[in-house]
Amino acid sequence: MSALPQPNPTSSSSQRARRQISDRTILHLFIWPTLILLILINIFPLFYSLYLSFTNYSVISNKPPEWVGFANFIRMLNSEEMWSYFALTGRYALLSVGLQTGIGFGLALLLREKFKASGFLTTLILIPMMLSPVVVGLFWKLIFNPAYGIFNYLIGFTNPAVAPDWLAQPDLALFAIVIVDVWMWTPFVMLLCLSGLSAIPDYLYEAAAIDRASSWFQFWRITLPQVAPLLLIAVLFRTIEAFKAFDVVMGLTGGGPGTATNTVAIEIYRQAFLGQFRTGRASALAYIVLIIIIAVSNLYIRQINRAREG
Repeated sequence: MSALPQPNPTSSSSQRARRQISDRTILHLFIWPTLILLILINIFPLFYSLYLSFTNYSVISNKPPEWVGFANFIRMLNSEEMWSYFALTGRYALLSVGLQTGIGFGLALLLREKFKASGFLTTLILIPMMLSPVVVGLFWKLIFNPAYGIFNYLIGFTNPAVAPDWLAQPDLALFAIVIVDVWMWTPFVMLLCLSGLSAIPDYLYEAAAIDRASSWFQFWRITLPQVAPLLLIAVLFRTIEAFKAFDVVMGLTGGGPGTATNTVAIEIYRQAFLGQFRTGRASALAYIVLIIIIAVSNLYIRQINRAREG
């Protein structure tokens, strides 16, 4: 009876090594095209727009970019009109983010207590956040219409002849945009706060109850400090998005009436695509906004780190 052939350990290890090399090669074949695509889509436009911010260039002209140094930045920073747009954007961010934070945190405190249909109610509240901003803008444009919109009826103006036109009056247009932004993004703040509230250990409240601590004391000493890091993260994200607000504003007012809702993002669009297509100036303004966002973000991150340490 012939002996069975014994497996060669050397050949099996070499086959395993070849298979590993082949797997690594396949891995690189998937990774490198993705990395190259990300570089082309993100990094190249970033540096190219930075270069254009130092030039006098129009995308519709046949002339190459003309290097002007910091002239575009100086022009933007010395413009009183431009500072009014920054002030308008800051006021919009302060109103919208402040209301979203207060209302979102309040809703999270209410939904933290489990009750019948609480899950359905939470899902219902999250729906506005899932909609497209352009669709939301057009949807609320119909709601604010003084002739057939329902918003004026909800606040008590039953006669269309005397109902205010929220989107056509300069003193009301910004508040209309704030209302829409709060309606759309309060669920985001609520969701982060709700996750923070769910992570608070029950034994903290049990110990406070044993010590006969009041509800107000428990809120200030337990609930708020525990939720503060996530709450600040929500405020950070919403502040950044408020400085970049474009979709909802364009869908509602287009920056009007006049310049009543002309935020910095709308002004960048106007500089880049309307009028004379001032691509260089628009790039400079975009980088000024980027610097402001980075500075504000650093302040928030410091507060988040302090809250975590506390």
